[in-house]
Amino acid sequence: MVDKLSDEARQIGSANYYEAVGVTRRDFLQGVVAAGAVSGAGLGAMYFGYDKVTDPVRIGVIGTGDEGSVLIGGCNPDYVTVKAICDIRPYNIHRAFHGDVSSPAAQAARPGLIKQYGYKSEAEARKEVQVYDSSNGGIQAILDDPDIEAIIIALPLFLHAPVAIQAMMRGKHVLTEKLMAHSVAQCKAMARGAQEMTTKGGDPLHLATGHQRHYSVKYDNAINLMRWGMLGQIHHIRAQWHRGNVPGADSWKMPLPGGEAINGTSKRYDKIADQLSSMKRKLDAETDPATAELWAKKIAQWEAWDADKGVDASGHGYEDGSIGDRVRPALEELCRWRLFDRTGGGLMAELGSHQLDAATIFLSSLRNDGKKAHPLSVSAVGGRHIFPHDRDVDDHVYCMFEFPGPEYDPKFGIKYYDRVENYPNPKGEIEGYNTDPAKKVVVTYSTINGNGFGGYGEVVMGTKGTLVLEKEKDVYLYKDSNTSAKVGVKKDGDMAAMDTQASGSMAAPVAQAADSGPVSRGYNEEIEHWAYCIRNPSPENRPRCYPEVAMGDAVIALSTNVAIKNANQGKGGYLQFDPEWFERDSDKTPDGSDVAAEMKALKDWKPV
Repeated sequence: MVDKLSDEARQIGSANYYEAVGVTRRDFLQGVVAAGAVSGAGLGAMYFGYDKVTDPVRIGVIGTGDEGSVLIGGCNPDYVTVKAICDIRPYNIHRAFHGDVSSPAAQAARPGLIKQYGYKSEAEARKEVQVYDSSNGGIQAILDDPDIEAIIIALPLFLHAPVAIQAMMRGKHVLTEKLMAHSVAQCKAMARGAQEMTTKGGDPLHLATGHQRHYSVKYDNAINLMRWGMLGQIHHIRAQWHRGNVPGADSWKMPLPGGEAINGTSKRYDKIADQLSSMKRKLDAETDPATAELWAKKIAQWEAWDADKGVDASGHGYEDGSIGDRVRPALEELCRWRLFDRTGGGLMAELGSHQLDAATIFLSSLRNDGKKAHPLSVSAVGGRHIFPHDRDVDDHVYCMFEFPGPEYDPKFGIKYYDRVENYPNPKGEIEGYNTDPAKKVVVTYSTINGNGFGGYGEVVMGTKGTLVLEKEKDVYLYKDSNTSAKVGVKKDGDMAAMDTQASGSMAAPVAQAADSGPVSRGYNEEIEHWAYCIRNPSPENRPRCYPEVAMGDAVIALSTNVAIKNANQGKGGYLQFDPEWFERDSDKTPDGSDVAAEMKALKDWKPV
């Protein structure tokens, strides 16, 4: 996102950010430091207003693949106890216990239950964690387990809604991975179900969705700076998620267990088996005990992966089909579900929803009514530009959203004035969209494959400053667009401003001290707060990404898919958002899905 920034510009931007955070949150951050609550050790609880629970919530995790294993890594034993897991793939069950040893980064993101809960071995862990798979009832059995109070769902997108509804019908709380559901009607059915159903004890059910930026300390600090007027009038947000995936090296098209036919030939290619044989040869030749131990762990993981070839995917809701000029087996739909329309939602659901969620978080923070900001329109195009016809979904998406501009109070300190036009008015007010329809904020977004230049993140541009958020870990702040100027920060009543003439204060070291631990992406905090809300069932306690918020993100992503489809059919990619699409109790949807039909189907759904 900021590849063009020099190391010096990054250092300056980071220093400016900490200076601004330190000044605008001085008292709070001093309390954080005094309490010893640095990242990973209670910082989220202080930022987001929750406490520890005396009785950890007993949870089950359904789907322990890539994202499910990340969420297991976000489970704090002080808040939740994983009592059961459920998956039909041996590979995912293995990683749920042992973590992902394919690389140091994978191990850090997916540490596994043994490490997370301090078990000595898988055998010990299995005494405390029930494993449900195809041999003992799977999803049906874990949903019926009376010892489970709440469910984390990290299944392919098309299964989010049916499993969530079935869990809530049994009085269980739910945290589902993003996107909320496969269609807008399913989202509305889930939201209505959460509103109408209760636990067996009569308490409200908490349905949360894993848009983790709602629990990112970095993003919360960014929101605080915007509210203090540091950026002035926000008028443009630029966001992207660019990846270097190419044919033959695509993270969404992982190797298929058991191998697959090479298109146009009678030959087969089994990458997993080839890698497994190579690892075994390296282990046999290895003399260093530590390296040999690592190879042994990788071999165990790859053997579990290879065992997936024995999974009867067609017996669990996955279907044989065709793609391009070849047959696609049900196992491929299971393993590569993100590539297909029936099971996934494409780039906007998997990646774009994160960026648009961030944009709406920023713009919602400037509203006075506390409501989530929704876009007015989208112009979108996309297509399969570099991959062969091995998927339904696009590999490139480009879109532009118009959001209503917020109103700005005179004290916000916009700091510009045209004497000839007498603008803004003498009171210094900036009218919002509701008064002046010309006042809009444009959000541009692209997500592409084939080139990862810039990575992912957001750039927020205002009349007084620029804020850059890179890969959820680094934040850079600049006065205007000047990336070479160090700034001090001065408070002016309820507002604050950057000043290149002011010397830095002692605030920055306090902000840095409060943020000195590992950078959290929000997974721990979202699960902790969910558990806190479950244990403290009062009206004011609800997850930050509650159903109406998550539904808004899904409407944006799924409506954009509709716009792209229209563009590819020659109808044009411009789509105006109907406000009723965002309303839980309205039956209107942008994608043609039927709320009543979905609710009936979801309540009648039986796991296979």
